[in-house]
Amino acid sequence: MAGLSMSSLAISSDEVKDFICSSCEEQANAEFYCKTCLKLYCGKCIQLHDKWFKKHSAYGRNDMKKWPVSKEVEEFLLKCEAHKDHKIEMLCDDHSQLCCTKCAFNNHR
Repeated sequence: MAGLSMSSLAISSDEVKDFICSSCEEQANAEFYCKTCLKLYCGKCIQLHDKWFKKHSAYGRNDMKKWPVSKEVEEFLLKCEAHKDHKIEMLCDDHSQLCCTKCAFNNHR
């Protein structure tokens, strides 16, 4: 998922920016996702995108189920619960459990 980013809450700000426009230099909130380009666009940038790429399908916030998962969420989901510094890399067929290499070696031989 190249170019996708999720920002955090800015200090002294009431605004939370979840997804940031991939094209905009203004760090604007993304309002659309193009599945063909694999990029996020704000309301201003999507207009130019739609002029250039008429056959692309852009999904608005009402279709967020079609948007990608942010990198931060993906990393959180792939983190081993027992060993926070390891990523889940394996499936133990005997226990039907996802595990990191350390868990696999210690518990799933």
